[in-house]
Amino acid sequence: MTECRSIDEVRTHIDRIDAQIVPLLAERSGYVEQAAKFKKDKHAVLVPERVEQIILHARHLAAENGADPDLIEKIYRAMLDCFLLHETKVWPKLHDNG
Repeated sequence: MTECRSIDEVRTHIDRIDAQIVPLLAERSGYVEQAAKFKKDKHAVLVPERVEQIILHARHLAAENGADPDLIEKIYRAMLDCFLLHETKVWPKLHDNG
């Protein structure tokens, strides 16, 4: 990570990172939608064991990369909540029920 000398420099780096994060979130969203195709019913969208597996992996990655695992867990839980809501919305459309 670069040591910044001004708030403008910090913002430039944050904008650069956001330009990388958003396409990755869009790609992840596409895979979430594909996952919905494989789930037999709407109740299969939420798999608590899988959520906890993802959280554990994210915490491990956070620690490996010098980030606060608690912060990353909170971000991931919020992100997963959003993706689960999205998957719940697209599931009926993929199964000709909506």
